[in-house]
Amino acid sequence: LELASETLSMDGELTLSVELSNSGERSGTEVVQLYVRDLVGSVTRPVLELKGFQRVELGPSESQKVEFTLDVDDLAFHTGNGRWEAEPGAFDVFVGTSSAELQSARFTLE
Repeated sequence: LELASETLSMDGELTLSVELSNSGERSGTEVVQLYVRDLVGSVTRPVLELKGFQRVELGPSESQKVEFTLDVDDLAFHTGNGRWEAEPGAFDVFVGTSSAELQSARFTLE
């Protein structure tokens, strides 16, 4: 899992990518899932929050780079003060083919 940056500004975007490979001898389809965890929030946040997914078809022994883009709207929630907004701080991002098989990285919302 690669992040374009370790920080995301309130008015920016963060691109992340992962290489997906079909090691089999037949074509196949896989769903790559993107999850986010807010490490410290004004209210209790979910451990994993699904923020995106992509269905990818790969031929035998084929590889493909899969990219996702996050922005501040993807990180917003009803905060402790009752507003829909994103709070600055550390976030973990996870990408995988299921919630049980994930690669992770960390970034900071500034």
